[in-house]
Amino acid sequence: MSERDAGFSEFVASRRDHLRRVAYLICGDWHQADDLLQTALAKAYVAWPRIQRDGHEEGYVRQIMVRANIDEHRRPWRRRERSGLEGYDAEVATGPGHEERAVLLDALAELGPMVRRAVVLRYWVGLSVAETAAELGIAEGTVKGYCARGLERLRETLAADRA
Repeated sequence: MSERDAGFSEFVASRRDHLRRVAYLICGDWHQADDLLQTALAKAYVAWPRIQRDGHEEGYVRQIMVRANIDEHRRPWRRRERSGLEGYDAEVATGPGHEERAVLLDALAELGPMVRRAVVLRYWVGLSVAETAAELGIAEGTVKGYCARGLERLRETLAADRA
């Protein structure tokens, strides 16, 4: 195994689960999250010597996932229907079993795609406003607006759920 392959394999082994959760939070579907992560890792492998040298491997993969998700939503043939055959596909768990976490993930799914991306990158991943803006390719003020609207919507949804 070459040094390139060993470094990439080590990165994937250590960050795969975290990146898969981020992909799920970006798109809201586990099957799409797996596809999104696979696409991102394939593109990262091609650029691995450069991104490893820069030292921003995880940020690069996150940015690929965000952009690939945006590209997927722009495709005219994309359908919102569930893939597979009804009754034959096993249901995918919505969370690790903690009720509060499941409620939060459901509330996140109700947000619009760009608002959800901004909230996930800003508060779940912990990026700054500037880093979030750079990854989404939007202005910092837009990130602040999306996050403010997203958090307000989450508060409303979670308050209604508690009542």
